[in-house]
Amino acid sequence: MTQSTRPILLWFRRDLRLADHPALSAAAATGRPIIPVWIHDEVVERFGTAPRFRTGLAVESFGNLLEVKGSQLVLRRGRALEVLERLVAETGAGAVWWTRAYDPDAKARDTGVKAALKAQGLDARSFPGLVLFEPWEVETGTGGFYRVYTPLWKAVRDRDIGACLPEPARIAVPEIWPDSEMLADWRMDAAMNRGAAVVAAHQHVGEAEARARLDAFVAHRIGAYKAERDFPSVDATSGLSENLTYGEISARTCWHAGWKAHHEGQAGAEHFLKELVWREFAHHLVHHTPEIVSANWKPDWNTFPWNTEVTRDVRAWQQGRTGMPFVDAAMRQMYVTGTMHNRGRMIVASYLTKHLMTHWKIGLDWFADSLTDWDPASNAMGWQWTAGSGPDAAPYFRIFNPESQLVKFDPDLAYPRRWIAEGQDRPSESALSYFDAIPRSWSLSPSDPYPAPIVGLEEGRARALEAYGARSF
Repeated sequence: MTQSTRPILLWFRRDLRLADHPALSAAAATGRPIIPVWIHDEVVERFGTAPRFRTGLAVESFGNLLEVKGSQLVLRRGRALEVLERLVAETGAGAVWWTRAYDPDAKARDTGVKAALKAQGLDARSFPGLVLFEPWEVETGTGGFYRVYTPLWKAVRDRDIGACLPEPARIAVPEIWPDSEMLADWRMDAAMNRGAAVVAAHQHVGEAEARARLDAFVAHRIGAYKAERDFPSVDATSGLSENLTYGEISARTCWHAGWKAHHEGQAGAEHFLKELVWREFAHHLVHHTPEIVSANWKPDWNTFPWNTEVTRDVRAWQQGRTGMPFVDAAMRQMYVTGTMHNRGRMIVASYLTKHLMTHWKIGLDWFADSLTDWDPASNAMGWQWTAGSGPDAAPYFRIFNPESQLVKFDPDLAYPRRWIAEGQDRPSESALSYFDAIPRSWSLSPSDPYPAPIVGLEEGRARALEAYGARSF
């Protein structure tokens, strides 16, 4: 067997699709046997409860998709390099290819894997596919990376990103398959406990579901997207953050669909494209400034007097029992569905970091454990943007008022009614589902009285502004 005919190990991670997959397309074009692999590795081991659960669903769906194509997904658990080395020895593979990632955990893993495999004479190669533009290919006029979103949008909006790649017509298979572990044995849903069944009902798993979501959004909702996207009780968004997180659809596929709608005169299409670039901004920043995931992006905030403990008030925030209906409804939506409306994410983050003066890392970690659409780059940028310590966060002293925000974006209070059972004579099924999803140890019941506000809005605002005024940013 020559180097040019030896199998290719195609290492899948957050790219669980067949269409518009550069690494898969390149591998298929060689005509060589392809061995798709997914590894429960050191990066996956650090996933939070909900992301690990949703990852398991994504891997199962993708494995089924490959079987329809006459291939299969080989599952292994262990450190990535060690697993890949064993697979090379077992299969005689001459190449290991994968789609690039940009967060620090993934980059550290991938850098080590690539160096070690190349030293062994293997063709270790990474491909684009996670984002629209490689972070090092988008520069300011002075040669640096963009630290502010709007100039980035203007720089990339008219760039040609190439056509989407079709699903390969054929995936060549090896004569003998290596052994695969059983996904069920990993029990990736175990930490969800009873909440797994509740959250699973709200997931749209796999490539076909992702494509159907995009098509429905473009056909029925993209025109009103800009006007209605901030209204949490309106079904106005695409919902694609879940699928983009696991690569069940490519950002490029969404980009081309958005541009087509824009050229057809759909009013909200450009704003949808801007949101795709906002996601892009997060991944570019995490590549260029990896500290954003764990430390203040603006070092001047390092001495800001945030609370760093999980106090009684922070626990109330985590449980969706702050006495602020917008905050509580958003937190409860997350426990039932695994996701949260974007306006809700800003409100709950502002409330935690400003009204409760609590460090954004506590919120970031809670989301990383609770969101099925968790993405390390978007999560970090979103929390730091709201807290004021991150990029594009001016004015840092902006403090969202959850009461006035509710009046503005949900004057009929449909959102709290949908998610908060306490105080309602006939609470909705979705509101009651919260009590089925949360830990029993919280000892909460729909018959409990709805709590009084844990902090007065004016009191919390004044405290935050006083702290800002005492600092020199």
